[in-house]
Amino acid sequence: MEKGKVSIITPCYNGAKYIEETIDSVIAQTYKNWEMLIVDDGSRDDSAQIVTKYCEKEERIKLISQENAGSAAARNNGIRNAQGQYIALLDADDLWHPQFLEKQINFMKKKDAVCVYCSYDRIDEKSKKILRPTYAKPVITKKDMKVMNYIGCLSGLYDTSKHGKMYLREELKSIRDDYAYWYDIVALEDKAYGNDEVLADYRVLNNSTTGNKKKLIKKQYQFYRQYLKENPLIAVINVIRWGIAGVKKFS
Repeated sequence: MEKGKVSIITPCYNGAKYIEETIDSVIAQTYKNWEMLIVDDGSRDDSAQIVTKYCEKEERIKLISQENAGSAAARNNGIRNAQGQYIALLDADDLWHPQFLEKQINFMKKKDAVCVYCSYDRIDEKSKKILRPTYAKPVITKKDMKVMNYIGCLSGLYDTSKHGKMYLREELKSIRDDYAYWYDIVALEDKAYGNDEVLADYRVLNNSTTGNKKKLIKKQYQFYRQYLKENPLIAVINVIRWGIAGVKKFS
């Protein structure tokens, strides 16, 4: 582990359309001690070729290739190879504002926390802002995380120096595996802190799980049943609570 270094884990599957914009947002960071591990998950487009060109120019960017195994496996592959004290997850279509790392690390030190997150804008497929920002809840606990995931992958930062690396649960097979990851991290100390400053852009795609409400509801129910091991009635009640919380969060 290299103290002070941020390891940015980016899974990429057919991400050629947006990966350059994502990489450029990392290169533009005012905090310079980072490495970006882009895990190509068996892409069939030009993703790997695009990333390779960046690797030739920027030694902090590394390409890891694997056969298609899903986002959780890709992220875990990146985490296993990470050398940094801090772990950040950034998808291949999302963006960071230039001071994301600098401000989040300073915020983490101020709060003496192992996990922090921030507010973020939502953008469409043409990178235009849509709706209002998603504002970070000031403090969350394991109990809060049971209601809904308050940590967007692009906004979270985890310090491995106290509890070691944390991995996604591949057995969930993309059933809210990112939710489970942040749930596990928050559970380490039953607390994480939110920076209310907007420091990132989350891209909402027409074919994304986030954009497909029926699919998302099903995955949320499966998360409660398969991961939290709740009985069907409690799972349904928690899905309703999650839906209400989501309306409040995104309205």
